[in-house]
Amino acid sequence: MKVGLIQQSATSDIAANKHRLKENIKSAAANGAELVVLQELHNSLYFCQTEDTDIFDLAEPIPGPSTTEFGQLAKDLNIVIVLSLFEKRAPGLYHNTAVVLEKDGTIAGKYRKMHIPDDPAYYEKFYFTPGDIGFKPIETSLGKLGVLVCWDQWYPEAARLMALAGADILIYPTAIGWESTDADDEKSRQLGAWVISQRGHAVANGLHVISVNRTGYEPDPSGQTNGITFWGNSFVAGPQGEILWQASNDKEEIQVVEIDMKRSEQVRRWWPFFRDRRIDAFSDLTKRFID
Repeated sequence: MKVGLIQQSATSDIAANKHRLKENIKSAAANGAELVVLQELHNSLYFCQTEDTDIFDLAEPIPGPSTTEFGQLAKDLNIVIVLSLFEKRAPGLYHNTAVVLEKDGTIAGKYRKMHIPDDPAYYEKFYFTPGDIGFKPIETSLGKLGVLVCWDQWYPEAARLMALAGADILIYPTAIGWESTDADDEKSRQLGAWVISQRGHAVANGLHVISVNRTGYEPDPSGQTNGITFWGNSFVAGPQGEILWQASNDKEEIQVVEIDMKRSEQVRRWWPFFRDRRIDAFSDLTKRFID
């Protein structure tokens, strides 16, 4: 399967952001992409740097304007697209939601982000209710897509549950970066941990991992922090954690990566982690802490 990754910066002009996304999707499709993955909350700036009730106006229903627009593009190009949207589910109820569009433009399924961070410049709990769909792969013409979102990527349980439910691949739309006052060695540790964690999910589950992050600097509208420099480094890892492709940290990039979906079966035969799991001894994993 050929997968297109679009690492893009964002501006306050949502229409312009969406136009560039569509042009980049077309470019990826022209280079053979069958599946195209976009970054987290790709239509706008990363608005969670502040808490502002007016920002809820950015949210949209699913189905809605973005699924219609990008659905038509998926149909025209005969590709599967993974979107990441600010979902308005009901008055006062909002989610950070990934949507998978099938080749005919219909909605194959959606995933609501389960783990919601609340850190300086990442005030997502103000905007998003934790997901309630669970960890269920989305059936498509290309296979079962285990779609998770950003903060979910730090949790091995999420990746494992997607794999146990039959995911053929793990996909992470992402928006993560550095606060500009962080020291260079701290920036290096953060980026390294981010890549290592996701490569670990690939190894532990014998699956390819696709992680698509945004890039570029976005100021903090409140001025309380120095804003976020999103660190890019979108990548594809194979089922043994091998890096098949990785983007730069500071450039917009469109890349099509060919992956061998049969390798998961081969790797799981060599490394039968699922066979040897001691599920009879894992019940304490459902506890918050073991006192």
